[in-house]
Amino acid sequence: MPSSRFSPTQLPRLTHPDGTAIKVLVVDDEPSLAELVSMGTRMLGWEASVAHDGPSAVEAARKSTPDVLVLDWMLPGFEGPEVLRKVRTFLPEVPVLFLTAKDAVEDRIEGLGIGADDYVAKPFSLEEVLLRLHKLVERSGATAADGAELVVGDLVLNSDSHDVTRAGAPINLTATEFELLSYLMVNARRVVSKTQILDNVWHYDFGGQANIVELYISYLRKKIEADGPAMIHTVRGAGYMLKPAS
Repeated sequence: MPSSRFSPTQLPRLTHPDGTAIKVLVVDDEPSLAELVSMGTRMLGWEASVAHDGPSAVEAARKSTPDVLVLDWMLPGFEGPEVLRKVRTFLPEVPVLFLTAKDAVEDRIEGLGIGADDYVAKPFSLEEVLLRLHKLVERSGATAADGAELVVGDLVLNSDSHDVTRAGAPINLTATEFELLSYLMVNARRVVSKTQILDNVWHYDFGGQANIVELYISYLRKKIEADGPAMIHTVRGAGYMLKPAS
């Protein structure tokens, strides 16, 4: 009988509307727990950063501007509620999930009362934490789920209709060109290697025939850059990056 256990890979992938990754800051004074949660969020395709005390958490939040915050209650330096108050002065809308051993009803009420969006008590299920984080980010309005429009500069791709436009002008792509462009847009402003492209667009090993990637990149360039400045850039020795035209 198949297992009913939840897997993060079952959740729809979330990105920013321009295709960049969701960012999460995980704050816990137990490095093993912080790494466990951050590892789980990476399975969702998110970028994770970690802090282990109050002051470094505020500094990390200011530097990385996370889309969601996982916050332990009891921290060195100053505790989670004070971290939340300080972070909310410069990130007033960031959703926050408290992850803490304080599980009495009055503690939950206090946590929610100071502005937390959700609350999970230790010991916790990683699957539950990831599901709750996913829901918080979905509700934040900062994302595009798989199937939604991807927008990078004046380039727009719709996964439902398979329409692609640049500056409003339609672009006709083959199925493989569409998948390649979608992958580049989801990873906009990041370098992706030929191996990553093969794995995610063709889904199997071409046995060293990475020149297939070069060929399809050239096809895409001819179509999406025909009437506008370059968007797909070769990074020598590393791969390719798609970014808005400067």
